Amino acid sequence: MNELQESYARAGGLHVHLLKTDKYKTNTLMLMVKAPLEKETVAKRALLANILQNSTAKSPTRSDLRNRLDDLYGATLATDVQKKGEQHIITIRLDVANEEFLADSTPLFEKGLSLLAEVLLEPKVSGNKFDEAVVKSEKRSLLERIESLYDDKMRYSSLRVTEEMCKDEPFGLSVYGTREQVEQLSAEELYRYYEQMLHSDRIDLFVLGEKGDPSLMSTVEDTFLKLATYQKEAKTDSVPASIPSPEVKEAREVIEKQDVKQGKLNIGFRAYTTYGDPDYVAMQVMNGLFGGFSHSKLFINVREKESLAYYAASRFESHKGLLIVMSGIEFTNYEKAVTIIKEQLEEMKNGRFTDKELEQTKAMLKNQLLETADVPRGQIEVMYHNIVSNHERTLEKWLAEIDAITKEQVVAAANKVVLDTIYFLKGEEQA
Repeated sequence: MNELQESYARAGGLHVHLLKTDKYKTNTLMLMVKAPLEKETVAKRALLANILQNSTAKSPTRSDLRNRLDDLYGATLATDVQKKGEQHIITIRLDVANEEFLADSTPLFEKGLSLLAEVLLEPKVSGNKFDEAVVKSEKRSLLERIESLYDDKMRYSSLRVTEEMCKDEPFGLSVYGTREQVEQLSAEELYRYYEQMLHSDRIDLFVLGEKGDPSLMSTVEDTFLKLATYQKEAKTDSVPASIPSPEVKEAREVIEKQDVKQGKLNIGFRAYTTYGDPDYVAMQVMNGLFGGFSHSKLFINVREKESLAYYAASRFESHKGLLIVMSGIEFTNYEKAVTIIKEQLEEMKNGRFTDKELEQTKAMLKNQLLETADVPRGQIEVMYHNIVSNHERTLEKWLAEIDAITKEQVVAAANKVVLDTIYFLKGEEQA
């Protein structure tokens, strides 16, 4: 495996990461704009992500911006928001064709880099506020996205269990904010926050592709020169990914009723382990054995043997230290499903898994990681874990750590896991 070589420098107010590779026929540019996850700003940041990809001062309509992307041989622009631990991250990604593969000599990369800087630094504004029509349109889009979370009961129940577990912690917030928060935002308030964001957020630029060469630094600095005037107050690298998880005094049960045909049982555990901890990879392997793959205890025993669930799996929140079980069950199977899920965790704590299962899990984890890193965005996301956690772990080191995990380490990780919240969404007619 060839480890990507990273060139890093501060340039134009940015933390710049250049990753040179000839593996792809595109160059991928990603801006990651990071700030603490906070109730007062979460909806603003989600709406800003929409607004920034809508238009710019030079391309004042959505179609104008799309035409410019088409002129760059079909370059693609996308924005998103995500949370890693209790950090809220706006992502702006531009994929542009590598001109080395084209007969045309158009400097596509330089034009793409300029457009990316324009999207961040030169949005369409009117006076000291965003364009009212743009704000109205993007509010509608964001509200539809929030509504879609409610309509998708699998995603809704995953959101609800973390809301209940972390109601006194920032992690309990939705990355999109609430309908009420979005509806109350004004164009003036958004623009004030946008300027504050440029002043205070940590902003990373990743360039992955044939153009990811150290000689690009001066070009980046010139292109993002305007950002340098803002970035004097930017957050330092020492901002923690999340606050420590509290001790669980007593597990909670939350039952919600809606007009649903299938029950959604989500169980939240505190793992007390995050990406930067020494036992992080052991906890990853533990989760894989417990509910991460099709050979895991949850899948085999809850879904297959007992036929209790339409699906049964678990996920590990790397930067917050939560382990969440997700399952879809008949309403009448609630008590039995909870009991058997708890039993599977006890099996893990007692080391009741085979060496073969352990090796299979490690192999699948490595394959999953390699598949993620095989696409440009995934490669960048893997590297960005290090920035969020302030812990350096290369892909090569990560794979070696997985290989080295022992049964004893997995059992020790399992014994840190504590039940916090059982959330059950069931039908309105059910007793």
